[in-house]
Amino acid sequence: MKIKHLGEMTGPVLVFGGVYSNLQALTALIARAEAMGVAPQNMICTGDVVAYCADPAACVKRIRELGCSVLMGNCEEQLAQGGDDCGCGFDTGSTCSILSRGWYAHCQDQIGDDDRRWMRELPYRITFDHGGLRYGVVHGAASDISKFIWPVTPPGDIAQECALLRDQVGRFDRVIAGHTGIAMDATREPAGWLNAGAIGMPANDGRSETHFAMLSEGEFTLHTLSYDHQGAAQAMRDVGLTQGYDRCLQSGYWPSEEVLPSVMRSGKK
Repeated sequence: MKIKHLGEMTGPVLVFGGVYSNLQALTALIARAEAMGVAPQNMICTGDVVAYCADPAACVKRIRELGCSVLMGNCEEQLAQGGDDCGCGFDTGSTCSILSRGWYAHCQDQIGDDDRRWMRELPYRITFDHGGLRYGVVHGAASDISKFIWPVTPPGDIAQECALLRDQVGRFDRVIAGHTGIAMDATREPAGWLNAGAIGMPANDGRSETHFAMLSEGEFTLHTLSYDHQGAAQAMRDVGLTQGYDRCLQSGYWPSEEVLPSVMRSGKK
């Protein structure tokens, strides 16, 4: 397992994930980071640069040019290994699993050999120190790259994941994860487990804005990202990605809630 140790980081750190091939959202995030005075070396991506949206190759190109730290997501792992599906952890035969065939095939077609080599070199874990705390960064969980850890996941289950992560990377104070597309902030964190959410897809909350996070003076705070979601949705339609995620960019609701715990489902789509 490749682990990237960033050492002591000073100044604000911007954490984001779930770019999901959404070039409009990534462009807006980079502009936001520049406006906030955050340099690329103080930006960390929790993985899944590519997924649902129209521009996987352009997003990888922009991320590589940016030069920020990037964690291996399950989508990167599958593409790097030539996998037949996204490895997202969806139940076989579920709506999410069926819908993934279209956008994953689009990623397979668009991502070239050089980008796959880059993906193969991404770390599975990132560690760093900031504001007197040590952080461990994972994509899904310590036990499985595509395991979903939600705000309602039992604390005992999260404690087991934390114990396993300590075996893998050593001591840490807090975990920052990705994968779920749902942010977990410091006011709701169980066992020090945080999630910056996703910038490329709404959080099934009825809003087109997406999320990223900032670390500053020991505080992990969530921020919303506004971007050209109409343009991103049209770009999806232009390449034939009309399985429902294009509408999600506008409505703010996922096309299926099967992956969510029942208590987190809105009943809308």
